[in-house]
Amino acid sequence: MSRNRTLVVAVLTILFAAGGLKIGQIYFPQAHKHELEQRQDAQGKVYWTCAMHPEVRRDAAGNCPICGMQLIEKREAPPGAMPAAGDGVVQIDPRMAQNLGVRTAAVTRGTFAHSFDVVGAVEVDERLIFAVESRAEGWVEELNVRAVGDPVRKGQAVAGVYSPDVYSAQQELVLAATSGDPGLIAASRQRLLLLGASERQIEAVQASGRAQRRLVVAAPTAGVVTQLHLREGERVMPGTPLMHIADLSRVWITVEVPESLASRVRPQGRAEATLSALPGRVFDGTVDYVYPGLDTATRTVRARVVFANRDGALKPGMYANVALRAGAQQDALQVPAEAVIRTGKRTVVIVAEGEGRFRPAEVALGPEHEGTIVILSGLAEGEQVVTSGQFLIDSEASLRGLYQRLEGEAPKADHSGHAP
Repeated sequence: MSRNRTLVVAVLTILFAAGGLKIGQIYFPQAHKHELEQRQDAQGKVYWTCAMHPEVRRDAAGNCPICGMQLIEKREAPPGAMPAAGDGVVQIDPRMAQNLGVRTAAVTRGTFAHSFDVVGAVEVDERLIFAVESRAEGWVEELNVRAVGDPVRKGQAVAGVYSPDVYSAQQELVLAATSGDPGLIAASRQRLLLLGASERQIEAVQASGRAQRRLVVAAPTAGVVTQLHLREGERVMPGTPLMHIADLSRVWITVEVPESLASRVRPQGRAEATLSALPGRVFDGTVDYVYPGLDTATRTVRARVVFANRDGALKPGMYANVALRAGAQQDALQVPAEAVIRTGKRTVVIVAEGEGRFRPAEVALGPEHEGTIVILSGLAEGEQVVTSGQFLIDSEASLRGLYQRLEGEAPKADHSGHAP
């Protein structure tokens, strides 16, 4: 008996050492490897959040403390679960998307007219400013233009100047004409021309045989008086301008172009101008000159655009909106500008894949005009992009770490609370 007990104790000792005894069960040990097993729930934690303010998280249903909307139920991903490599999609119930006003538009391909709007002011074309002056010393005895802004006609007598030198030269012409000497006549006529007399005035003196007291000063062009330097009775010296006249049949509109767009402005480029003072009218012009300097205070480059102004509707000092045409780009991918989300780090659009599935896509942008923007990369023709409600989807994509996957980074899983 003692011998049998000794045998049983020996067998039990062997089984305990081999790990073969479990809770009252005796079995023969088998060879195996010990491993830690990570245990987790099949489903993630349920929480409630606001569709418009995803930062709000509650453990129970209710209303958003920010906007008052009813909270919606959401479920976190299971602890430790990693999304599939190609799963960069946000899923939203189609009814919820409709309630939130999510709208889409197709990515199209076609000709894109490069154009951008700038502001400017109407100015006098400096090439059409004329000085009216006397070439001889004298006194202004008659002034037919009294104020700046007065209109004048080409050839109109704007002033009468008494000049002793001119009067003396006229008397010499009368004497030369009386003598009949062609050489003296030619010399006398040439002297009057140099003193500023016109051919018409010289012919009148020679025909009448009498010197005229006043030298008539005529307007060299039609336009308006922009500067009036002398008044009636004042003394005038050779080369002293009496006034300046500007021809307004052609004007400039000088515009300020942002530094980022300055390289698109080229001489001879087309432009269109509209003015609040002239509703309904569109003026066609041509870029005449792009100034070489940059205004460091406003970060803009000045350019002047030439416009025909035969009816005088464009008046110096008026403000104008000018659309500068910078050519056209053929076969360009285009989307509504409102579809683009600029975050500072990246530029994305939300692509609608149907059945409530939305995917953020990073894009490279080209020029923009009249609510349409060119897409250089990141989209394909025919895809649908979200144009309204995309910021909600963008927030959801950020919460789920989809942008990290766009950059090639895997979102970090939370392993806190896992059983070893």
